[in-house]
Amino acid sequence: MRNARRRGAFRAASLGLIVILTTSAVAAVAPARADALSLADLLSAVVHIKTAINPDGRSVANLGRERDGTGIVIDNDGLILTIGYLMVEAQSAEVIAADGRAVPANVVGYDHESGFGLLRAIMPLKAHPLPLGHSAGLKEQDQVIIAGYGGADRVAPARVVSKRPFAGSWEYLLDEAIYTTPPYGDWSGAALIDRAGTLVGVGSLILKDASGQGDPGNMFVPIDRLVPILAELIADGRAAGPAKPWLGVITQELGGRLVVAAVAPGGPAEKAGIKHGDIIETVGNAEPKDMEDFYRKIYAQGPAGVTVPLDVRRAEEARHFEVKSMNRLDHLRLKSTY
Repeated sequence: MRNARRRGAFRAASLGLIVILTTSAVAAVAPARADALSLADLLSAVVHIKTAINPDGRSVANLGRERDGTGIVIDNDGLILTIGYLMVEAQSAEVIAADGRAVPANVVGYDHESGFGLLRAIMPLKAHPLPLGHSAGLKEQDQVIIAGYGGADRVAPARVVSKRPFAGSWEYLLDEAIYTTPPYGDWSGAALIDRAGTLVGVGSLILKDASGQGDPGNMFVPIDRLVPILAELIADGRAAGPAKPWLGVITQELGGRLVVAAVAPGGPAEKAGIKHGDIIETVGNAEPKDMEDFYRKIYAQGPAGVTVPLDVRRAEEARHFEVKSMNRLDHLRLKSTY
C-alpha cells in the first residue's frame, strides 16, 4: 500500500512538472532562471534525425546503413546534439524540425568516449535552443522528464534511480551515467530535462535493470561530459588530447569470466590473434574482476597506440598476446571534417 501511494505521488508530481513547463512557470521551480521556456518552446528544440551511413562503414554490420532517432537543438545556429551511434560514419543527414519541415544537416563531430554526436542543420530550424544544465546536480529520486521527437505526446515523466558507472561490451565506459525509470521507448537521443527546464542528459539505452534492483529503465549520458569538449568537437570534429587505447573486442561477462564475444574486423585484437571465445585472464599481469575493471586496466597501460599485454585462455590453453592499441576514431570510416 505504501509503495502504491509512493508511485501515485510520483506520477502526480511528475505530471505537475509537465504542467509547470506547459504554463511557462518553470521560474516557480527555479526562480533564478529568467529565461525559462514554455513546453512548446522547449519541444521546438527536440527534432528527428535521419542518417545514411557510408556503405563501407565499420559500424554498418551492427547498427545498419539507415538510422534515425532524436536530436536536440542546443544553439541558435542549428547545432544538434544526439547520441553518437545514430550518426557515426554518416555520409548524409536530415533533420525533421518540430514543425515537420525536413532540413539537410552536416556532420560536425563525434566523441567515442562520451558517446555524443553533433550535427548542424544547414537552414534555420525556428527552434528555441534547449539550455544546457548541470547533470552533476541531479540526485537519486529527482523528478525529470524525457522528451523524444513528436511533440507533447512524446513527453514522459521519470525519476532518477541511480548514478553509477556504465560499462558497455563495445569498449565503452562512463565513470558516471544517469539511470531513470520507468522505461522510455524512443530512447535514442532523447532529451533528459530537469525541473529547471534544462538539458541534463541524452538517451543512450533501454535496460532491464536501471536501478540495480530489477527496475527497468533507461541510461542517459550526462550533459556534463559535453561541456569540456564542445568547442573542440565543433572546431575539429573530435576531442583534443590523447585518446584512450582501443583494442576492438566485444566482451561478455559469463559465469564470472570475461569472454570475447567478437573482435572488430581489421582491429588491433584481430591483428594480434585474439579470437571469439577467448577467456581474458589478465591485462598486464593483473586479473580484471569485471568489464569495468577490464577497461580501466587497459586505460592504465597508456594512451592510444600503447601495446597492451593480454593473457587469455583458449580451449584450456594459456596464450599471451601483445595488442597494439589505437584510437577508435582512426578505425572508423569518418569524413575528413572529423
